[in-house]
Amino acid sequence: MARVPLVPLIPAAVWNRIRRAPGSLARHYRSLRPLPAAELAPQPHPWLRALGMVAVVLLGAWLGLLIVGNVRVPVGPMNTTMTLRPSLIGGTKINVSPLGALRLDSHDAPVRLDVNVDQLDPVRAQALVDHPERISGLQQEITHDVEHGTLDLAVRSCVAVVAGATALGLAVYRRPRRALAAGGLALALLAASGATAYATWNPKSVLEPKFSGLLSSAPSLVGNARSIVTEFDVYQKELARLVTNVTKLYDVTSTLPAYEPDPTTIRVLHVSDIHLNPASWKIIASLVRQYDVNVIVDSGDTMDHGTAAENGFLDPIADLGAPYIWVRGNHDSRTTQRYLEHMKNVHVLDDGRAITVAGLRFAGIGDPQFTPDRSVAPGGDRAEELAGARLASALRDQKAAGTPVDVAITHEPTAARQTDGEVPMVLAGHVHHEGMEIMKYGTRLRIEGSTGGSGLRAVEHQYPAPVEASILYLDRNTRRLQAWDAIKLGGLGQTTAEVSRHLAKENQPGTAPSPGAGSSSPGTAPTGLPGVTP
Repeated sequence: MARVPLVPLIPAAVWNRIRRAPGSLARHYRSLRPLPAAELAPQPHPWLRALGMVAVVLLGAWLGLLIVGNVRVPVGPMNTTMTLRPSLIGGTKINVSPLGALRLDSHDAPVRLDVNVDQLDPVRAQALVDHPERISGLQQEITHDVEHGTLDLAVRSCVAVVAGATALGLAVYRRPRRALAAGGLALALLAASGATAYATWNPKSVLEPKFSGLLSSAPSLVGNARSIVTEFDVYQKELARLVTNVTKLYDVTSTLPAYEPDPTTIRVLHVSDIHLNPASWKIIASLVRQYDVNVIVDSGDTMDHGTAAENGFLDPIADLGAPYIWVRGNHDSRTTQRYLEHMKNVHVLDDGRAITVAGLRFAGIGDPQFTPDRSVAPGGDRAEELAGARLASALRDQKAAGTPVDVAITHEPTAARQTDGEVPMVLAGHVHHEGMEIMKYGTRLRIEGSTGGSGLRAVEHQYPAPVEASILYLDRNTRRLQAWDAIKLGGLGQTTAEVSRHLAKENQPGTAPSPGAGSSSPGTAPTGLPGVTP
């Protein structure tokens, strides 16, 4: 009877030869047994194994940070918790409960630093309130506390990510070698993230913070336009004052400090596209008081249909507390314009007319189109370009006459672009979202979002449009933009608020002058006095 081979894959003829081989070789092959099913199963592709390992590392590192990757650090009179969190954009977020949050674009890395202000230490807080002279050393104390806390956080985060990735790797692979490889890869990932954060560290991010919550209603916390551009030491004192004021707020439940007017800057409130939203007037009036605004600029579309029946909507403008400069939008009729021309405290600009208000020279042109009138075919971009060309010509005439314009105003950005090179800054609206750019020949174009939250159109989209406005800070001597605050409020049914500080870097000391820069205009009002000269 023939013997059946123990290894099915070896043909019978080959097996017979093996049997006749020397004893040791035959015994070796007779000892072969079929391999376990797990080892005979097809192995996954190397790329899939690598992706699986990466997923385990990332998930384990995140769980480690979430569970143990935070440190409690006293910073000045406050007790804080510092945490690293995975993030696509990096940066730093400081939560000051219940006042809101402060965001800084401090670095670009896949980790974000979260600092939560948990509570104020009553002993240290009361000592700071009772002895304000200690503020002089507060910056150094805070710097030391933050450095100490960051070092502790780095060590704890390393332990957290390695432990988390190793533990999850052991649970998934059930092999110590694979688990240790996951922990080592997690440590390498954290080290690479730290190196990226160090390489992209932006210390100037503190000059351009984004506030949300109640903090957005306290513009004095970020300093004035001149100090943030030229005097960082003054700005540091403002940060110390922030700590003091928050301490007092917690201690005596007072309100945040009001904005302190800076005599070296002119504050312009830019609004646009109100579209018959009555809530806009209360928002504008509040901003005028909060920021001590010198002049309001409305770049059009205040109305929706431009009918005479809508004119009563404009009456609150007279009581807003600041001069109101207006240009016609494509939803504003000539009837609307005539109504505003006879209103107290309102200055209507059209056909390149220029006036001086609050020490600044303005010129503007109304939109050449009135789209609610269906009997007239719209002129499109060509009509806007021609209107912008007329405004540019008027700007050149003003410059030749020795009265250069500081700020030009249109409704449509297409018209505004025609003024490039003729004026330092031009304001526009129409598109219902804010934007800022430096055009080819150096003119800054500022496009405002809808201060009316798109009016009734807010209900046409899935998400409500935000209410947007801007505070522009211009130097009183050079009349050039130094900084601006972009203000964004939640739309219909929302209660969010955000203020973002931005710097006009081309107008900082030592840079080339903007287009149209020249000597003071002969008709400007005296310094500090908001006057009007046609």
